[in-house]
Order: sequence, then C-alpha cells, then structure tokens
Amino acid sequence: MATTVAGGVSFELTEEQRALRALAHEFAEQEIRPRAAGYDEHQTHPADLIAKAHELGLMNVHVPEEQGGLGLPCFEGMLIGEELSWGCAGVAVSIVANTLGAAPVILAGSEEQKAEWLPPLLEEPILCSFGLTEPDAGSDVARIRTTAVRQGDDYVLNGSKTFISNAGHAAWTVVFAKTDASQGHHGLSAFVVPMDAPGITVEKHLDKMGQRSTDTSAFSLQEVIVPAANRLGEEGDGFKIAMQTLDFTRPGTAAGAVGVAQAAYDYAVEYARERVTFDVPIAMHQGVNFLIADMAAEIEASRLLCWQAAWMLDQGHGRRATLYSSFAKRFAADTAMKATTDAVQVFGGYGYIKEYPVEKLMRDAKLFQIYEGTSQIQRLVIAREIFLPRD
Repeated sequence: MATTVAGGVSFELTEEQRALRALAHEFAEQEIRPRAAGYDEHQTHPADLIAKAHELGLMNVHVPEEQGGLGLPCFEGMLIGEELSWGCAGVAVSIVANTLGAAPVILAGSEEQKAEWLPPLLEEPILCSFGLTEPDAGSDVARIRTTAVRQGDDYVLNGSKTFISNAGHAAWTVVFAKTDASQGHHGLSAFVVPMDAPGITVEKHLDKMGQRSTDTSAFSLQEVIVPAANRLGEEGDGFKIAMQTLDFTRPGTAAGAVGVAQAAYDYAVEYARERVTFDVPIAMHQGVNFLIADMAAEIEASRLLCWQAAWMLDQGHGRRATLYSSFAKRFAADTAMKATTDAVQVFGGYGYIKEYPVEKLMRDAKLFQIYEGTSQIQRLVIAREIFLPRD
C-alpha cells in the first residue's frame, strides 16, 4: 500500500498484505482454476469453494473487530478480489459479494444491528446480498418502485428486484425501497430482509453470458413484513447508504477486473512464446508483441488506480475517494474488456474455442463494464466531480 516515506512515496506492500495476497492467489490457483470451466459451463453455484474460502478467512474480511471480524480496510479486500478473479471472476463474485451485501450494515447499521447480522457471517459460510436494482431501475435509483409502508412497528414491502448476486442462496438481503415516493431518491430507505420471510419469491435464476458460476437472480416481495428495527439509518437515508456502499466496493470490483485482465495477459504471453509461425514464436511478431505490451501497461495502470482509490477510502478522503473509485472502476473495467479481446486475438482461431481459457475470460470481462455502475455512469460521476465539485 502506498505510504509516505522519507524522500518520497512507497508502493511496497506490508508483510501481512503480501501474505494475504499470496494466500488468495494460492487458493485461486489450486482450488478455483481447476473447477472454473466446468462451473461456468453448468452454472454451478460454487458452494464448496465458498466454504473453503470462508474457512481460510478470505470472506467477510471487513466485518469489524467489535463483531468478531478482522476489520480489514478496503485495500486488503481489493488485494483478495484481484487474486480470486484471476482464478475465475464468477467464483470470485460468489465469494466477495458478501462484501457488497454486508457493507450497508457495516457502514450504516446501529451497534445492535451489527451484532445481529454480522457475527453469523463469520460462524458459517452464509451469504447476503444487495438489493438495489429493479427491472426498470438500475443506475437511475429515483425510478425504484419497491415500496415500504410503515404499519406500527413494522414495514410492509412490495416490489421486485433483479440482477441480484447470490440472491437465490442468500440468508438475507439489504433491500432498498421507497418510503416516500414524492421525494425521488431522497425518499429511499434501506432494510435488512431475511430471504425466507413470507412473501419473498425467487422468481428466476438468470442465464448470463459470463461469470456464470455466480448466481444472479430476480425476486419479488409481496406483502413482506419487516420489523422497523431492520431499517438501516433513518427514513430517506437509503440513497446515501447505497452510494457509500458502492464507493467502498468499487475499488474491489475494479480489482476484480484487473485480475481477469492479468489472467488474459498471462495466457497470451505463454501462448505467444509457444506458438510458432513463419519459423519464429509469434511473440517475435510486432503485431502480437505490441498487443501484449499495451496489455501490460494498461493492466499496471489499472492496478495502481485501484490501489490509490482503496487507499483514499481507507484514509477517509471523502468525495475525492468517490472520484478515484470511479476512475478505477471505469479504467479497469474497460481495460479488462480490451485485454481479454486482445488475448483472444493473440490465440487466433483457438481463442474463439471454449477449449481454450481466453474465450471465457472475454465473456467474464464484459460484466465489469455493466454492474455496480456502467462505464458510462462512471464517466458521468467523474464529469460531475470535475464540473460540480461539492468540497
């Protein structure tokens, strides 16, 4: 992690950070990669790998020490995310989606709520999810139609959610719903909702292009009764909680894109050294080695943006961290798409065949340009921070 030292700035990781990254890399190499292709083909929910990651301490790393967790900063979670995604982005998301699901409770929950919902995540490999997106409302959260109506000590929730990672296997989901429809996004509130509550129906497991071993589901809420004690923050705090959550998770999501890009680069370099055309390895052809040179530079730039964004969040740099998180998410997601496409090109016809690994990487990469704010939304955030600064 970058730290200020005499004579300049150091990008050297601490011994503990290097050990954590090595642990995640070893797990990705030995446990995830051997299963990745099969799990992708059959859309297998990787329950076995989730359990192993939980046992190794690679899940729920941000749960505070007060609730029995490690309380690790954003930076450490980002290091883990890159390595797991190097193994397989779909499996990685199944494991690290708990970061997204639990973040609203960590960031906005009362001490009583943290004590109720967070320790069970450490005791066994249960999952949680983040219920923001709806069929007609993605980045435009003002269009959310799910409602929460106060009735005494409870709220009654009605609506639907879609594109929710791990929802089909989650113990609970943080659901964002309108408590005051007249206030637009300022009328949004957040609730911890057990997924076995009467009235919740998982309607569909979505069949995706890539990251297929992550369960992505749609679910409905019909007259779902949720205690008022499950509301995070005050009524109307939902939009703020959602944005704080995404600020915190975007460096990790961006690092996942770096992991996929790094895997594509590794495969491309290995193949370019071995494949011979015109009596020389294709690595000797400028048309190929220029592609790989650009990959290397852009991956390293993406990684450094992730490191900077995570460091700024951990240092409490507020809105500047929002800006740099969007820098990282936009650049890393687009880099992953370009690097995997170029890796397919390096492999030529073999790159288009499922027998070779880069075909899957290209499919996996696309989703990084879409979820947790598309690359276009990241540009919108960046432009607003440039032209409408609020500091």
